[in-house]
Amino acid sequence: MKCAVVDAYGIGRFLPEALARHGVESVHVRSEHPDIHLEYRPGDFSVDIPHDGDTAATAARLRALGVAFVVAGAESGVLLADALSEALGTPGHGMSRPTARRDKYEMARAVRDAGLAAADTIASPDPDEVVAWATAAGQWPVVLKPVASAGTDNVIFCRSEDEIRAAHATILGESDRYGRRNRTVVAQAFLDGDEHFVNTVSRDGVHHIVEIWRYHKRPAGDGRSINDYEHPLPPDDPTARRLGEYVLKVMDALEIRNGSAHTEVMMTPDGPVLVESGARLGGAHLPDVVNRCIGTDQIERLALAIARPEEITGHRLPPYRLLTHLRYVNLISHGDGFVPTAEGFAPVRALPSFLDMVLTTPEGKPVTRTLDLVTSPGYLYLSSDDEAQVEADYRRLRELEENGLYQSDNARLGG
Repeated sequence: MKCAVVDAYGIGRFLPEALARHGVESVHVRSEHPDIHLEYRPGDFSVDIPHDGDTAATAARLRALGVAFVVAGAESGVLLADALSEALGTPGHGMSRPTARRDKYEMARAVRDAGLAAADTIASPDPDEVVAWATAAGQWPVVLKPVASAGTDNVIFCRSEDEIRAAHATILGESDRYGRRNRTVVAQAFLDGDEHFVNTVSRDGVHHIVEIWRYHKRPAGDGRSINDYEHPLPPDDPTARRLGEYVLKVMDALEIRNGSAHTEVMMTPDGPVLVESGARLGGAHLPDVVNRCIGTDQIERLALAIARPEEITGHRLPPYRLLTHLRYVNLISHGDGFVPTAEGFAPVRALPSFLDMVLTTPEGKPVTRTLDLVTSPGYLYLSSDDEAQVEADYRRLRELEENGLYQSDNARLGG
């Protein structure tokens, strides 16, 4: 069996190896606008097809190769994977409103049309229209963001009409993570509560929950917030159960039938409310680390959904379980500086619960103040049987960052 992976960037780079373990050969399709900020391993593919906008031609090449499944490896590949699946007649998602899986305004409409809770949302290239919408609602703050980006890119919280106009101008004045100019802006009502994400895999419309995590965020300045850290919830936790039940209905509303999804949900006082959902793998985690700590990971489950669909459709897979206290922590620079060398990071690696670290900016390279996931220098995992140790080590990391971790001599040595 052959599977085409569209934009195997970021966490998608781990999928070819997982598929190979199940006897599935991978070919790669590069969309016209991949996320160049994410890591990619071209050596994992014997065939790499650049898509030039002609879906029929790309589908013909995949058909000639005997491709039997197409899957998105990253957010930038979602719509192309859908179009190629439809052209090939391979298992894919529903196509009655495919843009709802990328366009955040259409997504909210689709979920609301299914009778599910979603944030009040508007999309407009006109700041006056957004201001009028916010003023009529009379609830502050409101959240502005690009219509189809990812990674907390230009997600701005606004508490006044002036802030809306400034944020709207900022978003329209920039390109999204995929190099496309922002032409309109999505505005959503602020959701008060605790934010979580639910990672799933699906086959033939049957869904399996891989994991449920809770986000902890902190202000980053300029009306923005940064994902501070996140940790998994026990699968039998009452909040996790409510989130899971809601997200499976969201999967149906968005017609996510074959592949993976990363769904962000706010648990409000009135219950779960969708923030947004991506019909692709979730975020920047290391699958092997997650597997060691919760007994499974989304990459392995997606490979199973592709290679052995009966594992999903037959509900044969056990739920995840917490084997240790695990915390994923984003690195945060409080100003301009440099990514430390190995020597500079020695106090971090010496933390008793330190498990692993990934730098998204190389050692010795400049960093700016962290405002979103793109400007974070990287992330690390803390893990221990002692929850108090994880908390103490997290606090020590933040102390190191606040006291010159990115401005030290050891940081500058690599430059």
